[in-house]
Amino acid sequence: MSSFPCPSPSDSGVPAPAEALAPVAYPPRPVVLVIDDEPGVRDSLRFILKDDFEVLEAADGASGLEIIRKRRVDVALLDVRMPGEPGPVVLPRILALSESIAVILITAVPHVRTAVEAIKGGAYDYIVKPFDVDEILALVRQAAQQRVLEREVLYLRSELDRAHGFDELVGRHSSMVRLYELIAQVAQTHATVLITAESGTGKELVARAIHRQSPRRGQPFVAVNLGAIPDTLLESELFGHEKGAFTGAQSRKPGKFELAHGGTLFLDEVGSLRVELQAKLLRALQEREVERLGGTRTIPVDVRVIAASNIDLKEATRLRTFREDLFYRLNVVPLSVPPLRARKDDIPLLADHFVRKYSRDFKKDVRGISRSALPALVAYNWPGNVRELENIIERGVALATRPVLQMEDLPFDLALHEKGPERADRDSSALTLKEARDRFEQAYILRALEHEDWNQSRAARRLGVHRNTLLARLAAWGIRPGDRSAVLKAPGEGTVAEEWARGSGLG
Repeated sequence: MSSFPCPSPSDSGVPAPAEALAPVAYPPRPVVLVIDDEPGVRDSLRFILKDDFEVLEAADGASGLEIIRKRRVDVALLDVRMPGEPGPVVLPRILALSESIAVILITAVPHVRTAVEAIKGGAYDYIVKPFDVDEILALVRQAAQQRVLEREVLYLRSELDRAHGFDELVGRHSSMVRLYELIAQVAQTHATVLITAESGTGKELVARAIHRQSPRRGQPFVAVNLGAIPDTLLESELFGHEKGAFTGAQSRKPGKFELAHGGTLFLDEVGSLRVELQAKLLRALQEREVERLGGTRTIPVDVRVIAASNIDLKEATRLRTFREDLFYRLNVVPLSVPPLRARKDDIPLLADHFVRKYSRDFKKDVRGISRSALPALVAYNWPGNVRELENIIERGVALATRPVLQMEDLPFDLALHEKGPERADRDSSALTLKEARDRFEQAYILRALEHEDWNQSRAARRLGVHRNTLLARLAAWGIRPGDRSAVLKAPGEGTVAEEWARGSGLG
């Protein structure tokens, strides 16, 4: 199983965000090298692949190795039987030159031993002559897509390793690149910032990134979730209290404004403040001073306020549940964090980022996500955004027994989710009994196959059915026995992997 590495930010420099997180400049099409001594085979493969790939050709292993030394190659199609050095001998020499090349062996004899030895030797997969056009095209697309993703992740990791202040903000989507640029710009000012985003998108991470890149970076960063504090305690939490101000106030306590003096105060869920406290917050922002509960004097404070809300505060002002003057005081520099469903290209990066994080935290040897599980993560709608993804990966790593997370390590509803914008809001109860049963059966069988490394005989024994029954089920769903990229699909739809490939420009 292949897995994807993940980016890891560090504190080793401050690059210009537009440069640090610019899109990777790859050639427009992946490069495929065909190494085969038969001109007819090379011509056929070039004809099949030329629309989607740049195709290079070599008549023997030595010529193929020379091309690899001079050119970047994404996928190599390598004949097993050739004059001179055969494919199994050339394979390790290719991987010695570049481990990033996905090598697919071409064989005329479908021996299981040949396949096993090829995979053990580092081959991505193998195909048998005469090959099916759709099968080879799908396999090469899949291999190329994986290699492009791996290189992009490595690039992003190297760039984020130089970045200081972006904390765990991970992403290469254009909306995130723009967000990084805005963070860098606003960080150098003292302007109040209002972050608007759905729950779970990482609003506090954005606030911390602004603070870390600002002149206040050496001073306190104080975060307050206003929606998590009871109304009776909010005023005391924000502005502090004097001894005896209320029952239980045994000593003087400074508020969050005082604690953040010189630094940054982050007010999350500011829309949940009751109206009378909104007036006190407005006064603190305007006068730059606070008065403790039960106190008689004002205390000057120097804080940079960053507020965040998961509701539309402008609409709240129209409904008179939020003060209009406070809204304009907070909304000096508005920032918007995109929901995860709007930047699905970032899901592989985020998933493996969290794999690395929790592997370190739990001291476990979990290195990535299997390529059969990743498409399900990408296709899921993520109503809980990045926080939901992080929680799922944390649980998966905590319970994992193997170095690569499999589909069975993820929540079952990821396999049973509804795909596509037209299905995003459809309730699962709208399925017929037959649809629900088919979905359950398919997910269960695919998990059994994944658990047995796609060995059909072992999976059939695990399921308690004859191998022919298992093969018949797979055929009915349009899943070939060796297709490890298959994930759950609804009746009449393509697999998530196919949809993902199409969305990435490789389908």
